[in-house]
Amino acid sequence: MIKIFLPDNSFKEFDHAPTALEVAQSIGSKLAKDTVGVKISGSSEIKDLRSVLKDQSKIELITIKQKEACEVIRHSAAHVLAQATQELYPGTQVTIGPVTADGFYYDFFREGEAFTPEDLKKIEKKMQHIVKQNLPLVKEVVSRNDAVETFSKLGEDFKVEIIKELPENEDISIYKQGDTWFDLCRGPHVQKTGQIKAFKLMSLAGSYWRGDENKAQLQRVYGTAFESKESLTEHLELLEEAKKRDHRKLGKDLNLFNFNNDYAPGSPFFSPKGTFVYQSLQNYLREKYIKFGYQEIISPQIYDVELYHKSGHYENYKENMFFTETDGRDFSVKPMNCPGHCLYYSFKKKSYKELPLRIADFGRLHRYERSGVMHGLTRVRTFCQDDAHVFCRITQIQSEIAELMTFLNEVYKELGMPNYRVYLSTRPEKRMGSDEIWDKAEDSLKQALNSLNIPYEINEGDGAFYGPKLDIMFVDALKRDWQLGTIQCDFNLPKAFELSFVNENNENERPVMLHRAILGSMERFFGVYLEHTAGRLPLWLCPTQVKVLNVSDKHSEFCIELTEKFKRNGIRAEFDSRAEKLGYKIREAQLEKTPYMITCGDEEIESGSIAVRKRTGEVVKDVNVDTFIDELKEKSLKRDLEL
Repeated sequence: MIKIFLPDNSFKEFDHAPTALEVAQSIGSKLAKDTVGVKISGSSEIKDLRSVLKDQSKIELITIKQKEACEVIRHSAAHVLAQATQELYPGTQVTIGPVTADGFYYDFFREGEAFTPEDLKKIEKKMQHIVKQNLPLVKEVVSRNDAVETFSKLGEDFKVEIIKELPENEDISIYKQGDTWFDLCRGPHVQKTGQIKAFKLMSLAGSYWRGDENKAQLQRVYGTAFESKESLTEHLELLEEAKKRDHRKLGKDLNLFNFNNDYAPGSPFFSPKGTFVYQSLQNYLREKYIKFGYQEIISPQIYDVELYHKSGHYENYKENMFFTETDGRDFSVKPMNCPGHCLYYSFKKKSYKELPLRIADFGRLHRYERSGVMHGLTRVRTFCQDDAHVFCRITQIQSEIAELMTFLNEVYKELGMPNYRVYLSTRPEKRMGSDEIWDKAEDSLKQALNSLNIPYEINEGDGAFYGPKLDIMFVDALKRDWQLGTIQCDFNLPKAFELSFVNENNENERPVMLHRAILGSMERFFGVYLEHTAGRLPLWLCPTQVKVLNVSDKHSEFCIELTEKFKRNGIRAEFDSRAEKLGYKIREAQLEKTPYMITCGDEEIESGSIAVRKRTGEVVKDVNVDTFIDELKEKSLKRDLEL
């Protein structure tokens, strides 16, 4: 008998290896009808409901009503998109159609004619028809030769190329949708098209086959799908809000940063205001470094390439590096700080009494990003990280990770970022070091998380090439995930650089290296935080905290004196002396997200008090100037999030 365990540790027995759907059917018809996928033996990956299960498997069935079902729904929606497109526009070839973080897309090859927004409407209407037909999706496993022959007859050249690149012994699965349409696919997929309850086509874009601009040009259709119409509506509303919060627009509106891609692609210019925000974040972290025992260093920008051969980065990362040559030697602009920090550690023999050694570095880094993937501040070619490396003993790993999580929690809370998820990213296929070392590193991270009672998910195969890592996925105000902080456990680089310390027995012992960032890339964090706050930065981070606005020119002298008084007291104030109407000045100050606007007219001059308008819209009259200054100083000192 085959025994399959359920999440509550109860089990079902079968006289054959069942599919996940058969297990669902054995529990109840309603569950079977709603099942769209399965997780097997603790894996976070959702497998197809048609998957045949092994004896002793422990499974979790995924139903249509769960948020996690979106991955399966979107995958199937991409197939419905492809079917609709090919039925409307015969001769169109399908290439690939993956699921994305918030939807799906499909790349099409269509000779000589481009899709239009009107075509999208027609395709979406056709998709609705296919969904209403409630067509069953049936999986078939075929031989490699049969698959090549089938798709060759259809003229699907791209599919044939994919099939020929698959390992010879790999099963090739085809999913049939109704009687006439099918596609090459691994799944997972819903049972019937009618389970796709809510979807929408979003936009068109150009792409290239395999992402290579020298290959065939394709047309990409983006869409999204959800488990319910309510979730789709919410998503579309959040997308509209995201357009308003786009950090590229806010950066321009608030005069924080600019780009010149003709001369410095992917490299931001920060204005004085943007520089103030950037440096304020760095100085805030420097205060934390003192509290948590870090030493900040400055390390070189350019190293001989031999350093990166030694660290393993050249073999694993060279496509993302910038190189130069001088004096007959090959050099690289540094893409990360860790190899340099290993050199720094090696300068002086260390005692166990000096560990843990926590080294921080705001050094500028350069990484090559293709022009097609650069995106404002969130994907650039030059940036700084709030980067640090902790050299410690194996016995100190648990306490150091606990300290790092305390550090991270404190920063995220004070910045108004309380929501985040933790992922444990395990060994990638391309890596350095033995399995024994990787076992030790992964176990160290798991033990630390378990001892701290921190919930986490496994992200298989997504670790760095030198060690596993904890990825901190911040969830912003629009419910989007951003990977910011990270903690990486590395036994390999200390070995590569032959690092050691003298232990209490006067013997050499190798340290462990923890790579750590709280905010991650400062540029990326800047962009993410702007969108999270909609540009309404906390008072202490605002380049301009107060705008003084005169009703007319006769009030200018009072405004100038008031502005100077603010500045003498450490308040960042500006006087808008332009010959514009007061309402216009207020609107502009509000668009600039200025926390406080002080309007000055006859009444204020006569009384000596001021009228304060907050960016929230609240207006408070007859405010004592000194009291107001004291309140602002206290709010800035405490780094209050509220005005």
